[in-house]
Amino acid sequence: MFTVDTYIRVRYKETDKMGVVHHSNYYVYFEVGRTEFMREMGLSYKEMEDMGYMMPVIETHCYYKHPVGYDDEIIVTTKMGKFKGARVVLEYEIKKKDYNTLIVYGSTVHAITDSNLKPINIKKACPEIYKKFMGCL
Repeated sequence: MFTVDTYIRVRYKETDKMGVVHHSNYYVYFEVGRTEFMREMGLSYKEMEDMGYMMPVIETHCYYKHPVGYDDEIIVTTKMGKFKGARVVLEYEIKKKDYNTLIVYGSTVHAITDSNLKPINIKKACPEIYKKFMGCL
């Protein structure tokens, strides 16, 4: 299975008064992982958008297991969970680099749309993108 690891160092502004990463930032980390996943797959988000296709988020899940704080190094591991011609599910695990401690895991569900946000079947609309996505399963 195709996975991509993205390394991030937690910035001070991402922590809350308790000194731990605010829960909302994990979705930002998911996005960073997703962007790198697409790039490593051979098609950046920008290239896909330039071709007239979008992947809006339509559903998210995040399960918090362990806190992480300022200056900690984390690894966002991203993989494709499911792919059907008009929908993609990406799965994420975030672990602390030093200890391999699971911090959070979750997923995002994306519709595949045209530039007007009308759902499309990418297999029919753009077989080359379809092949790249299928190669990740």
